[in-house]
Amino acid sequence: MSIPARVESYLNDHGVGFELVAHKATGSTHESASAAHVPEDHMAKAVMVRDGQGHAMVVIPGNTWVRLDLLNSDSGRAFRLDEESELKELFPDCEFGAVPVTGPAYGVETFVDEALASLSYVCFESGDHEHLVRVQGGDFAKLMSGVRHGHFARAE
Repeated sequence: MSIPARVESYLNDHGVGFELVAHKATGSTHESASAAHVPEDHMAKAVMVRDGQGHAMVVIPGNTWVRLDLLNSDSGRAFRLDEESELKELFPDCEFGAVPVTGPAYGVETFVDEALASLSYVCFESGDHEHLVRVQGGDFAKLMSGVRHGHFARAE
């Protein structure tokens, strides 16, 4: 599969050049970073949450965990972690468990952690378990413009 058309269109619509980085099949952000020889702090991972208003995506560095207390305090909401089984309908063109960080491309409210703002480059799941998308830091900022920014993560 490599990259869903919706993700590629989102990148192109924002004028973002990207590189697809192939790696052996993996089952987690940690494994993907290792297989592609990317530092985990340069990986952006999507953590899906939900509340009574619906689903949302929190984009955090790969070497961190989402802090629901900070997210809930900042947003004034009561998010909880989504069950992975609830996500197939939101990302029908992605492999199960390989959600790209391009929430706005799917109409999903998105929050991004500020720790990703100062990186020279960022990698994220392409939508399958064998490719990462690599973009320059400034281009990642373009992709995340218009989403809520804050501090939503803690180090592992």
